[in-house]
Amino acid sequence: MIIDCHCHAGMGDGLTGPWDTRASLRDYLQRAAAAGIHRTVLFSAFHSNYAVANQEVARIVASGSSRFYGFAFVHAERDRGRIHKLIEIAVKRYGFVGIKVHRHDAAITREICAAARAYALPVLYDVAGEVSVCELLAQEYPDVNFIIPHLGSFADDWRAQLAVIDHLVRHPNIYADTSGVRRFDLLEQAVKRAGAAKILFGSDGPWLHPGVELAKIKVLRLPLSQENLILGGNFRNLIGIAGRRQAMLLAGGLRS
Repeated sequence: MIIDCHCHAGMGDGLTGPWDTRASLRDYLQRAAAAGIHRTVLFSAFHSNYAVANQEVARIVASGSSRFYGFAFVHAERDRGRIHKLIEIAVKRYGFVGIKVHRHDAAITREICAAARAYALPVLYDVAGEVSVCELLAQEYPDVNFIIPHLGSFADDWRAQLAVIDHLVRHPNIYADTSGVRRFDLLEQAVKRAGAAKILFGSDGPWLHPGVELAKIKVLRLPLSQENLILGGNFRNLIGIAGRRQAMLLAGGLRS
């Protein structure tokens, strides 16, 4: 089963770019199906109220039956003091299995990490090139798993991406996804040095083509067991209890 661990969905409420305006899944779903992608992790576009945005993502997740997983997007500063409540709603009402945080909004906080620990959720944290925080996260929250998208930098900062590879090697709870990584040699190096068990396939859909992003994993020409870890096995291991909780909740329908 191939799982895309990184895709936005729903309406944003801004107009500065696609990332905060609209994340339509129409084309993405056709492309993902053609590429053989079975399931997708969804979280919202950038939004000024993630409680509203997460609710919309929850409706999309519920409409797709077993097609989607949901991650709760939170803003470290604007949601300060209510992070735990937002995550509680996302887990118990929506069946979400992870947390999404972006440095573009604000730097990750202890409040977010504590909520992740409380509900045994992985955190997908876009560090936007500021990778030194991985050291602090790994030391302070060794029982929380962190996925660093884009190998640390969507802006092709090779220095940041090399630094993330070092963190992958040294810290058991630091992982990375492959979305938007253009330097193929760095993907090769990440797998060679850190191992396939530390890398997750992601596309950053709907704006990047999932088939193109998937092809980068295929041309690594890894043994099937390693490829299967990257394409879904690692994600299933990371969500663990949360994944089983989601299946039970969705089977009974979302609570209002």
